[in-house]
Amino acid sequence: MASDVQTRLLGSDQSELVELAVRLGEPDYRGRQLFDAIYKQRVGRIDDISTLPAELRRVFRERGVEVGVPQILNKFESADATVRYLIGFEDGTSVETVWMPEGDGGEAGDGSEAGEAFVVSGRSWDRATICVSSQVGCAVDCQFCLTAALGVRRNLHAGEIVGQICAVLKDRKVNPPQQRVNIVFMGMGEPFLNYDHFIKAARLLAEGVGIPESRMTVSTSGIVPRIHQFGLESIRPKLAISLNASNDELRTQLMPINRKWNLERLMHAAREFPLRSREKLTFEYVLLKDVNDGPENARELAALVRGMQAKINLIALNPGPGIDFATPAADRVEEFQRILRKSAIPAFVRRPRGRDIYAACGQLKRTVELTTIAPPIPAET
Repeated sequence: MASDVQTRLLGSDQSELVELAVRLGEPDYRGRQLFDAIYKQRVGRIDDISTLPAELRRVFRERGVEVGVPQILNKFESADATVRYLIGFEDGTSVETVWMPEGDGGEAGDGSEAGEAFVVSGRSWDRATICVSSQVGCAVDCQFCLTAALGVRRNLHAGEIVGQICAVLKDRKVNPPQQRVNIVFMGMGEPFLNYDHFIKAARLLAEGVGIPESRMTVSTSGIVPRIHQFGLESIRPKLAISLNASNDELRTQLMPINRKWNLERLMHAAREFPLRSREKLTFEYVLLKDVNDGPENARELAALVRGMQAKINLIALNPGPGIDFATPAADRVEEFQRILRKSAIPAFVRRPRGRDIYAACGQLKRTVELTTIAPPIPAET
């Protein structure tokens, strides 16, 4: 096992846990028992893994081995039932993870089961979405995103990524796959700048926690080499590309990463990306008042994606302090969507979730004081 997971089992795959068991003189099935307990049962303490003999649990205690589930430091609940979790790690760093009962409509029209209607009686939601972070902060510096103001402190290990989800599932008393949960890697950080740990976390979620790849989506700002690599993965979540502009000049202003991988290179990678049957690539487009939300922008955007097996998610800016942009009016958003649809481009408006607690797209900044946050803003379309 890698040295950084010697005493923290969460983040280890089944083969690594089998290797650990054998190294301790145990039969290999002890490793499979560990894997099942940590991921499927989501047991948080070694002493609570009843399938392990007491002697092995004692050995783990003496060696300082723990499961390593991160701690929920605080949580804030929105008027719309969204919950923003502040989740802390051993080194004192923290990230935010968001629980959205019913999601925000981001999966609509993507061609997967996650985007299909589904009704279950007996609880207040029929499916939920967890938005998970991959880095402490973010290095991409999108000008309309609160997380960008933090910069980036470090990457998260696979166990810290999966651990956010395990902590939220336990807090919400939710058990996939029996209960339908979608995962979006759209929280703090750029997952493709922490690629190895992100992709390992996705595998652990699929093979251990029980969340199929078809119910996971990763969003990238456009790390072109990783898009090519991602298309070759055997276990692969769906891909969303954060576009946010219809031409290079505007995109470079809003997303400096465009200087390295411009729209020509990005769209070439997108067109080459191997899609499954019925699957659609998602492009995300944050609408900024009088900046990128005009009819000409909509027509340019339609030309960019024409002919692709793709859809566009429109996101009216979620405001925050220090963000020098405004949210467009509802009729402006509707007109933008109408132009895209007239061009035969599937376009959907994502519902803002948790704006009143800084839990919506682009608002994650480890906010711990809510006294200055505006009242809830209803969905505009």
